[in-house]
Amino acid sequence: MNESRRTRPTVVRLVAITAIAALVVAVAATSNADDPVSDAAVPRADCGPGSRPETSTQGRVPAADYESGRAQKGYSCNTRRIGHYGSSGGFKTFRYVDTAGRACAYYDSTLLFPNDVPFNVGSEGLGVIALDMSDPRKPVKTAELTTPAMLSPHETVLLNQRRGLLVAIASTVGTNAGIVEVYDVRSDCRHPKLLSSTPTGLLGHESGMAPDGRTLYVSSTSGGTLTAVDLSDPQKPLTLFTTFGVNYHGMRVSQDGNRLYVAEIGYSQDGAYSNGGLTILDVSQIQKRVPAPKAPVVSKLAWHGGSIPQVPIPMRINGHEYLLEIDEFANFDFSNPSGPYQADAPVGAARIINIDDDKHPRVVSNIRLQVNQPKSRNGPAQHDPGADSQLQGYTGHYCSVPRRVNPKIVACSFIASGLRVFDVRNPRKPKEVGYFNKPLAPGVRQGKSGAYAMSAPAWDMKREQIWYTDGNTGFHVVKLTNGIAAGW
Repeated sequence: MNESRRTRPTVVRLVAITAIAALVVAVAATSNADDPVSDAAVPRADCGPGSRPETSTQGRVPAADYESGRAQKGYSCNTRRIGHYGSSGGFKTFRYVDTAGRACAYYDSTLLFPNDVPFNVGSEGLGVIALDMSDPRKPVKTAELTTPAMLSPHETVLLNQRRGLLVAIASTVGTNAGIVEVYDVRSDCRHPKLLSSTPTGLLGHESGMAPDGRTLYVSSTSGGTLTAVDLSDPQKPLTLFTTFGVNYHGMRVSQDGNRLYVAEIGYSQDGAYSNGGLTILDVSQIQKRVPAPKAPVVSKLAWHGGSIPQVPIPMRINGHEYLLEIDEFANFDFSNPSGPYQADAPVGAARIINIDDDKHPRVVSNIRLQVNQPKSRNGPAQHDPGADSQLQGYTGHYCSVPRRVNPKIVACSFIASGLRVFDVRNPRKPKEVGYFNKPLAPGVRQGKSGAYAMSAPAWDMKREQIWYTDGNTGFHVVKLTNGIAAGW
């Protein structure tokens, strides 16, 4: 880790395209490792009764379906939508049950604040939305959080289940002021209570939190910082640690709090780029509150055909430790966001990484759809609504697991391909078991078309439900059917 201020980059970039260009150019320059695993798409789901399957390549919504009206009916495989709210959504969806047994949902209502606001103002309002989910078929909005961080959190919203803390950092697509806001949802999840709003995050873009809820990690990505914040007293957060000269994205923390799993985009320093991919940090000194802590790198891993590393999620399967990692978008030149579609831009999609030996992590399988494959990108699919957008397209964005230990299934938002569900009981051979996609027809809402599924899904496995948001069609409650959640 480089802790010298000598390498500190320009602190704040307010122009979104400039910021995102800097971070993606870094990705393009990284070297990739050769993975001894197949790049083929996972097996297609076997859709049972009540499904409304896709009509084309796995993950594709063809233009012909929009013309015929088929796309407007949506696509489902071993899933069924039973509840819906609003018409927009962002990057995170959460479920929480408070001390009184009330179930609530939380989600950020916009993708790029304030760019999307003119198109998204509707029944849900602005900021982070709280829903009473007593009846998942009829979500009811109970709160609209519009304090600075909740109004513009970008990818930073987190919920700590153990302590009942809802957290966000003031952020944008580049970086922002890093105001950390902490809300209590434990006593009444319907009406979150603001506990603190402090400039302890330094800058903001993405985040991670230790399972015990005591340590918040903030990455500024194009701002080049990683900051650790002490939430032991959520009313008085304290900055514990900051390092400069890194380009980190989403992060997750080991169960004991001693390892930070980082999606590293890569960072330019004197013309040389570091490898984008996975970085594992030893954060045990931060977890133990050692004065002037260090966070040394344990290991790094790059992979073949990657795009922009988004977040690695810890999970244990049959006694072995893994990360479910997903890349976002395609690996192309963001410095020209209005440029032509690049059919040869790699789509990283997702993968499973074994970390039994965290000094030597290794990819054991890839999770890809047919529409993510190079041969699918160069052809008719590129002309489907939303497919040729450099910030949309048939690519990945976020995944989540229903539990850390033996999750059985996982779910990912694959943007224009909607919500995808995969069986990971055999980590070397993941397979698709279901999907739900509700795209928006062109012309219905100004500036919007296709699916825009970007959010990390939330889980209610007792009721066999997944909750997620689509930036174009709102908050969805999806019931898993035909036994794909059986035995969970």
